[in-house]
Amino acid sequence: MSYVFDNNAFSLLFHSFYPRRFPSLWRQFDLLVEDGLITSTREVRRELLDDRSASLRQWAHDNAEIFPSPDGDEGAFVGEIFSVPHFRQLLSRRSILKGGRNADPFVVARAQSLNATVVTLEGEPPNGAKIPNVCRHFGVACGSLEDFMEAEDWVF
Repeated sequence: MSYVFDNNAFSLLFHSFYPRRFPSLWRQFDLLVEDGLITSTREVRRELLDDRSASLRQWAHDNAEIFPSPDGDEGAFVGEIFSVPHFRQLLSRRSILKGGRNADPFVVARAQSLNATVVTLEGEPPNGAKIPNVCRHFGVACGSLEDFMEAEDWVF
């Protein structure tokens, strides 16, 4: 199984599961990265490079290859997402004011393109325009960081 990580999943890992304190978790995680089973998007990397954690910023810089630019299929799928009027809310005023950083539709598009599972901490509010809502609408697998760890059968 492959996974497309949202920025908040990376952030939780680095802010709560410090690599020096949880080495077995990070060995497992690094193996999945090396095997190409964890990926994300260029837009997530841009968000991570603004993170308060120096170790996360450095990791995102060192692992730039897992954050590719969207390809044509992904770009077309982002267009499909925004063709649903309700999902145009993903382009929030806040993200536009922060320089246009808005990875959410690109995360879903990458997962759809790879037939992968999105890993995010976002909830699925009724009638919402969050990643899980978009995933459900388009039939893209989506789960939490805990769901990811369960799918990988990790126990520490």
